[in-house]
Order: sequence, then structure tokens, then C-alpha cells
Amino acid sequence: MRIAVPNKGRLHEPTVKLLERAGLRIENGAERKLYAETVDPDVTVLFARAADIPEYVADGAAAVGITGLDQERESGTDLDELVDLEFGQCRLVLAAPEDGEISEPEQLEGKTVATEFPRITREYFEEQGIDTDIVEVTGATELTPHVEMADAIVDITSTGTTLAVNRLAIIDEVLQSSVRLFARPETADDDKVKQLTTAFESVLAADDKRYLMMNVASEDLDAVKDVIPGLGGPTVMDVAGSDDLAVHVVVDEREVFEVINDLKAAGATGILVTEIERLVE
Repeated sequence: MRIAVPNKGRLHEPTVKLLERAGLRIENGAERKLYAETVDPDVTVLFARAADIPEYVADGAAAVGITGLDQERESGTDLDELVDLEFGQCRLVLAAPEDGEISEPEQLEGKTVATEFPRITREYFEEQGIDTDIVEVTGATELTPHVEMADAIVDITSTGTTLAVNRLAIIDEVLQSSVRLFARPETADDDKVKQLTTAFESVLAADDKRYLMMNVASEDLDAVKDVIPGLGGPTVMDVAGSDDLAVHVVVDEREVFEVINDLKAAGATGILVTEIERLVE
């Protein structure tokens, strides 16, 4: 199975880290290479531009691809979305000069909109029933209203800072995007693809979770159970050579700070908190 992943930019490192956490460490180096092997001999990685990944998957050059929802929608490939990988979050927004006359999408009837996403933009205005002239640009989209190339833009933003610096106000949200795992409909149910999907889901399930281990005297077990906010009941085991019990449980990271004190007060000792790489539910 070949996985297409971003070859550079802000999505590259998080994607490589995700693969490693899922148990697919890249071997033989990734710098300036088109292909790379992983620790699984049946899985290879194809490095490509994020915008090109949907086409690689649709054409069969890769079985699955990791890229932004915005890139897949713009490609028009109609791939199956298998997992939202929950990074690379951004918004595709409609914006116009903050000191101008345009404050509603309807005011762009018959006017010009510049964007790097002409397909998404065209579909957005068609759904709104607004007739606009879409101009495709390849960079510096936010400058086009100030040089009279366009009346408004549709562009990607994460924080809105770049828009604000260029005196542009958001009029409407066109699309919320994040990085997803995509596959062709005919390969989405392949065993190896399902295995990869499960691996990614287990990584996501482990995020913001912590594994707690502690020793508890038998007479304190009920009190300790009462303060554990775990995923289901805790695992309780005998401790060799001792009358104590070993209690293991998974808890939300945000609950760790308070629960540690509660556990100590309930009689737990030797409390150990560790991160979790993967959690298969």
C-alpha cells in the first residue's frame, strides 16, 4: 500500500509524526526523495504537494492520501474521507476591504472575487445564487482588492491576522478544513487501508489521555475507585509479595491535576502518570 503525504510545508512534519505514532516509522530518510519505505514492508510513502495528493489517490498512484479537506474539495476528485486527523485546522473565508462598501455576499453580484480556490469559490457562490467573476491567483491573494484586481477574496486563514494586517474583514465562512485521510471508494474497504484507519484512530483516541498506575491497600480500594474518572472501571491486580493491589486506569489529561490529590487522600501510593501513544477502543 502506498500513502501519499505532503512533501513540505506546515503539514509535512505533523503527518510524519502521526505516521510514527501509528507505528509506521519512515526509513531510508525522507529528504528530497519521492518515495520512502516504512517499517512495514507492505507500506510505502509517496511525497507530493498537498494540492496534488487528491489526484495521486484518484489516479491510483497511491492507495490513500493525507491532505487538507480544502485541497480535496478543490480537486473535485470526490474521494472517500476515512478519518479527520484533527490537525492543520483552518478556514476558507470570504473577505473584503474593511473600509469598503461590501459587507454581505449578495453585494458581490456582478463583481470580481480573487482566490486560489476557484472550484470551491464557484460552488459557494452558485449555492448562494450569486453571479460573480472568479479570478484565479497563485499567491498574495489578500493584496488583490488593494490593487483593483478584485472586489473581494476567498482565502485560507487560521487566525485572521494576515487579513487584519491587510485591512480585510471576513464577510462569510466558506469552508472549515483540517487534514483528513482520503481513499478512492473502491479501495476504502481494503484490509490494509482499514488497518491504517484503525491505527490513526487509535492515535487520536490517545490524545489528551493519560495512563495512571498506583498501589492501593485492599481496604482503600473502594475509596480509590470512587474518585477515579476513568474510561470504564480500573484494572485491579495483585502485587507480588505484598498485600497491596495495583490499580491501572486511563483518564482525561485535564482531570489529572485534581485527581492525583484525590487519589492520595483516598490512600493511593506510588502514583505514576504516563502518556499514551495509541488507544484502541
